[in-house]
Amino acid sequence: MSQITINSLEELESYQGKELGVSEYHTITQEQIKNFADATLDHQWIHLDENRATIETPFRSTIAHGYLTVSLLPYLWAQIVKIGNVKMQVNYEIESLRFNQAVTVNSRVRLRAKMLSVKNLRGIAKTQIEVTLEIENSRKPAYTGVVTFLYHFND
Repeated sequence: MSQITINSLEELESYQGKELGVSEYHTITQEQIKNFADATLDHQWIHLDENRATIETPFRSTIAHGYLTVSLLPYLWAQIVKIGNVKMQVNYEIESLRFNQAVTVNSRVRLRAKMLSVKNLRGIAKTQIEVTLEIENSRKPAYTGVVTFLYHFND
């Protein structure tokens, strides 16, 4: 994987309609799931009770919170694209997010990204990125969706 560097609205526009790449794999650990549960106060047993999850769920293990996998977007996105020369980046919107498959503990996931559109909003770049969180050795992704970032480039 090689990271793309983009430093201007014009450079962003040149990637419109193109796949940007994929991130490295990230392993979802039980400790990460527990820490996310503590941070979000979501302590549902399917995420935390390893014994019960093994017996009572079709996954045969604990699963990551869907929102934990979504929260990995900035980390994984930064492995694909480095946006330089910006005053500020704003996470603006997530559209059509669909969770397709649970991510079991110790699964490895990676992000695949495609630049759908770039619009110039009076000097602010509004980008729509198609994202797919892939699970290693699975044909079905964890989720798909479209994220929108706003980039305020330096003049």
